[in-house]
Amino acid sequence: MILKSIRLPLPLAGLLALAVAMGIGRFAFTPVLPMMQAHLGISLAEGGWLAGANYLGYLVGALMAARLLWPADALLRRGLWLVVLMTAAMGMTGHWAAWLLWRFLAGVASAWVIIGTAALCIARLNAAGRTEQGGVVFAGVGCGIAFAGVACMALTLVQAPPSQAWLLLALAALCGLVGASALWADSPAASAAASPASGEIHEAAAGGNPEPATKGERLPGLHWGLIWCYGVFGFGYILPATFLPAQARMLVPDPLLFSLAWPVFGLASAVSTLIASRLLRRYTRCEIWAAAQIVMAIGVLMPVWIHNLAAILVAAVCVGSAFMVITMVGLQEAQARVAPSRAKTQMAAMTASFALGQLVGPLFFSFTDLLFSAGLGLALVLGAIGLVVGAIPILRLQDERRIT
Repeated sequence: MILKSIRLPLPLAGLLALAVAMGIGRFAFTPVLPMMQAHLGISLAEGGWLAGANYLGYLVGALMAARLLWPADALLRRGLWLVVLMTAAMGMTGHWAAWLLWRFLAGVASAWVIIGTAALCIARLNAAGRTEQGGVVFAGVGCGIAFAGVACMALTLVQAPPSQAWLLLALAALCGLVGASALWADSPAASAAASPASGEIHEAAAGGNPEPATKGERLPGLHWGLIWCYGVFGFGYILPATFLPAQARMLVPDPLLFSLAWPVFGLASAVSTLIASRLLRRYTRCEIWAAAQIVMAIGVLMPVWIHNLAAILVAAVCVGSAFMVITMVGLQEAQARVAPSRAKTQMAAMTASFALGQLVGPLFFSFTDLLFSAGLGLALVLGAIGLVVGAIPILRLQDERRIT
């Protein structure tokens, strides 16, 4: 009955769904990790394995959603409930093996929510001619990240244990679920009106219809250059996205100061696409993508070069803003670069490449730290190099467009 009484506007309901799925289901572990280190003795290597379990779950969840016969509203509801339950389970158990399972299942649930939100919210906004409000929906990612960061910062100041953080975030996720119920409460046929196929998800994420390509611009088959670059992007961004608060904790003893890193990351993510949409009036998507990867590489290297809180905050702004911009322009470019019949497959392949890249990142750090005691610095340097190298073929794509 409570769910039926909630009638939030669709963009706000979609924002809450993504805030729960991404801000809590996927990325809440980042600000909680320093608390788990301080209270439970979790190492960065163990944190890498827990993060990797979540990213693996996200990949598996996306593949499952393509095969499941559930309608989109059921996929969304079950995904949100699973995020709530798995977040609460993190606070009610203390065994590392159980945490691996809970983080894996939270990743699965996050993928389901992304697909359900696209089918029930973004597609309906596009059909109503309100495509610009899709930006409000995807601002939920940054808003959820910022909320989780501020909540954990407050709990760190009062020296609360990580179990309390997980339970509070589970309660917040439950509230978000109630608000997001407008996505399925009003229109039982919504799931039939919009297919939850992966291509529609990414078309929604790209902000509606992309600019039309000129004759000769669309390429046959899959564009493997885009797929490779998107995977490199996933590898390069996930290390700082996972370990920024932990780095800040090592550099700055004041919990109020080091806890600022993750909220700054989330706020930068929330506003970045608005800025990029204005830049698209002057620059091409390829140019913005390449520039964003350079900005992200600088952010990744900042804590390696300079060991203070200012470097951490600059890294949070650079990485947080660039990752949402690349997501937006990268998926738009995918629509423009292949034949219409291949667009969905192209974006699905890019998403899989991204998921593999972000899965490899934390596991790569865990292995190098375990085998060579290399620390996080080496992994960050390699990630930054990958981002810079990955920008080169993006610029070549720009040259290719000019030739055609």
